[in-house]
Amino acid sequence: MRALSRTLVTVLAAVLGLVVAPVAVESSPATAATSFPLSGRGWGHGHGMSQYGAQGAATRGLTYRQIVNFYYPGTKVGTAGGAIRVLLTKETRDVLVVGAQSGLSVRATGSTTSYPLARTGATHWMIAPTPDNATSRVWVAVKGTWTLVRQIKGQAEFVAPTLRLYTPSGSALYRGTLRSSVTGAHRDVVNVVPLEYYVRGVIAREMPSLWHAQALRAQAVAARSYAAFERGSRTGARYDVDDTTRSQVYGGVAAETTQTNAAVTATRTEVRSYGGQPAFTQFSSSNGGWTTQGSRPYLVARADLYDPVRTWTDTVTSAELEKAWPSLGTATRLQVVKRDGHGAGGGRVVTIRVIGTKRTIDVAGDTFRSYLGLKSTFFFLT
Repeated sequence: MRALSRTLVTVLAAVLGLVVAPVAVESSPATAATSFPLSGRGWGHGHGMSQYGAQGAATRGLTYRQIVNFYYPGTKVGTAGGAIRVLLTKETRDVLVVGAQSGLSVRATGSTTSYPLARTGATHWMIAPTPDNATSRVWVAVKGTWTLVRQIKGQAEFVAPTLRLYTPSGSALYRGTLRSSVTGAHRDVVNVVPLEYYVRGVIAREMPSLWHAQALRAQAVAARSYAAFERGSRTGARYDVDDTTRSQVYGGVAAETTQTNAAVTATRTEVRSYGGQPAFTQFSSSNGGWTTQGSRPYLVARADLYDPVRTWTDTVTSAELEKAWPSLGTATRLQVVKRDGHGAGGGRVVTIRVIGTKRTIDVAGDTFRSYLGLKSTFFFLT
């Protein structure tokens, strides 16, 4: 999830095929066009909590529990703790490099035996795999020269109160441990961090830290619940979430603020639960005045008077359509075939027809949005 722009990418649905039956539709102009202007509402998928809606509700006097009760009806207050494993995507190499510091140690993953790492003049320490990926080699950099100091069978991780990770794009500070995790023939960097510290690193990347305290607390509960749900759903995986909009945007220590840390403290360990398990608390920036039906009973479609309805405009070109669906030939028209019936103008697009000189294709609204980078499926042809 991204700051004010939660975009859970829908698995691309494939074209539904040629249409043979006549259907009542909304159409772009009958004359062939090279561009198709759109006007839209909302930003994101619309499932669960609207972040702008949470802010609106808070300014009207709702508490954070009232806010999450509204957006996740049928869920209850629960608790979750422990650690979570976060894939850090900025490290694209097979190595794990941290800054030298006092108290740094290394250990095999799953072991309680740590080896202190101290070397005069050291600037960096690195875990790199052997060519067969079966062993972790620990290296130290002194005056720009790397020296092998230890070999550990299997995966290994650096341990310290905080760790500065160096990647091709810069460096960042993290709490917990940093693990060199085997993923097939490669290695990933995974931050194993207490859930409360993880939520600290999420909130300000998802919601402005100067927003209302009750909105920030609602975001803390939603972020913690989402992470706990993902952790419980990924048994056997090497990590539970990543640090991008595919999960929730996570920035480690640098993302923490006084206000968002206070929201984490005020809601410590609190999650939303359903059936005794953490709920799938999806959220997005703005729902355009209506939440959407999601994959869980508590992700319901309902009017949202708290959301201020963010609007947007965009233009889709024939070239973009032809690139996305090459079998069209030349794209000439768009027609909205079906909406979900929730909200202004009939709600979000469920199916849109793309008409070309060679083929006419019906496309799922989520697929159309994903292919063309639209802010939501709550749009209209103008």
